[in-house]
Amino acid sequence: MLLGAMLLPWMFAFLVAAPDGAVLYKERCAICHDKSAETRAPAPAALRQMSRENIVKALETGLMKEQGAGLSAAEKLTLAEFLSGKTEKQQGKMCAAAPFTMGEAQWNGWGADLSNTRYQPGGLTAAQVPYLKLKWAFAFPGTFVSNGPPVVVGGRVFVPSANRTIYSLDAATGCQYWSFEAEAPVRTAITIEGRRAFFGDQRGNAYALDVTTGELLWKTHVDDQPRAKIVGAPVYYEGRLYVPLTDGEEGPSANPTYECCSGRGGLVALDASTGRLVWKTYTIAEQARPTGKNAKGVATWGPSGASIWSAPTIDTEHKLIYAGTGDNFSDPSTKTSDAVMAFDMNDGRIVWQKQLTEDDVFNMGCTATLKHGCRAGETIGPDFDIGASPILVKLANGKRVLLVSQKSGFVHGLDPDRKGEILWRTQIGHGTALGGIQWGSATDGKNMYAALSDIGFQYIGTPPKRILDPKAGGGLFAIDVATGAKVWQAAPPVCGERLNCSPAQSAAISAIPGAVFSGSADGIIRAYRATDGKVIWEFDTTREFTTTNGVAAKGGSMDGPGPVIAGKMLFVPSGYAAWGGLPGNVLLAFTVE
Repeated sequence: MLLGAMLLPWMFAFLVAAPDGAVLYKERCAICHDKSAETRAPAPAALRQMSRENIVKALETGLMKEQGAGLSAAEKLTLAEFLSGKTEKQQGKMCAAAPFTMGEAQWNGWGADLSNTRYQPGGLTAAQVPYLKLKWAFAFPGTFVSNGPPVVVGGRVFVPSANRTIYSLDAATGCQYWSFEAEAPVRTAITIEGRRAFFGDQRGNAYALDVTTGELLWKTHVDDQPRAKIVGAPVYYEGRLYVPLTDGEEGPSANPTYECCSGRGGLVALDASTGRLVWKTYTIAEQARPTGKNAKGVATWGPSGASIWSAPTIDTEHKLIYAGTGDNFSDPSTKTSDAVMAFDMNDGRIVWQKQLTEDDVFNMGCTATLKHGCRAGETIGPDFDIGASPILVKLANGKRVLLVSQKSGFVHGLDPDRKGEILWRTQIGHGTALGGIQWGSATDGKNMYAALSDIGFQYIGTPPKRILDPKAGGGLFAIDVATGAKVWQAAPPVCGERLNCSPAQSAAISAIPGAVFSGSADGIIRAYRATDGKVIWEFDTTREFTTTNGVAAKGGSMDGPGPVIAGKMLFVPSGYAAWGGLPGNVLLAFTVE
């Protein structure tokens, strides 16, 4: 399971609240939220930053609808009021109306291009990076996380939020053109094509908006499984929108009464003009069937999982789509989990698949505390998802390589023209369920740049409490794309006396000619020289900011979305409260002007 799978709010309350709320919290919420670092659910301190409205929505119509079903309207409101107590809605500084044009300097979608290189060849130069200064900050109201990546097209920033809102901002000033409220929280990147903005939400809905006004053009529910969601960004190509499908059951399996698991990942092709389904291919061909009962006597199902967590990669030469998958959530295991899969763009047929880790079955019911969703003998898989988008590169000799990052701590070079045959395999970390390479690597065509998570924990006090290990994880690596040889390795960040600190570099990274940008769980964004890994610029985001929309904002840990470069500007989302990380709710814009 990826780090963000447990990110969105479960049942909520804060212990210092009224007695009724404290009882509700203890009975329904504490098992996960009091063990945030272990279960990956947000801790009470992080939930405190949410608005009352968003908590109630999560319990009534959002991902926590199932947990909220047993609560009365008054109980939901009581739980919601335990957090910030903020009921007013705030609107940012509005921009004057202006025509929209695509322009040249842009970062469109998750990976900046169809190959998902996360590389910006024009605009900001490495020589200018040391002179970057903060220009403006924008706050995401009523949330504790900045888990939606910005994109920049035509001088405008389009960014999603965990508070369900999509914002269109002016890249130069941070003023707001429009906002749109989705049915559920959004963490996918937004893809712009012509006059349309495409994205998906955590209820399995794909959307198209008018890029100028924010008006809804169409919405399509891509899968009927109750836990289906879209985490990876949809990708547009030649009139179709390719949407990755994630099964969201790994977290709910922490509830011993949940019948785990029946959902499966997939790839969906939609007509970009209408949202009409063209084809859908599941990563697991067979539907789940009953397989037995868990330790609590509740029915179990399988096979399940093999979710696609990231934006698919388009092979325009061979008309194929490449996607990486995650683990299985329940037995039996399949050959398509922890695998790279190639889909025929025309009809969705699976052309080939290459599994990188076998027999990986994992769910949150079988953790050190819960132990009710385990396999026979209480064994669980390593949870070595391929969470980052595959990157397609062509070498100087014309040979093509598919670069694949994995939570196992390995980077792979696959041959896309020989059914994913492994060309090379390089280890940069030991890998864990929260380790290895998490959300995304980058390449300039010569080197691949990979940041290492390998986040660790310590146990202190009596009874033992798990906290972040300030000396575990992190590091940035440059790897030759042709051979897999390590070119250089940058040391992990140093926490020093910094409180609640981890050096893990879990967030996606981005590159420009001569420089690589990587945000860390310690809350600092750094730029590294591409030739030797030396840090040439850094900025500490863990502070409060004055924002363009007048909403209180602070930065925190960085995970999930990475920095984005467009023109002479750098855009950095900051704040990530899962697994005990530092909460935050800000988008920062830097420039050399």
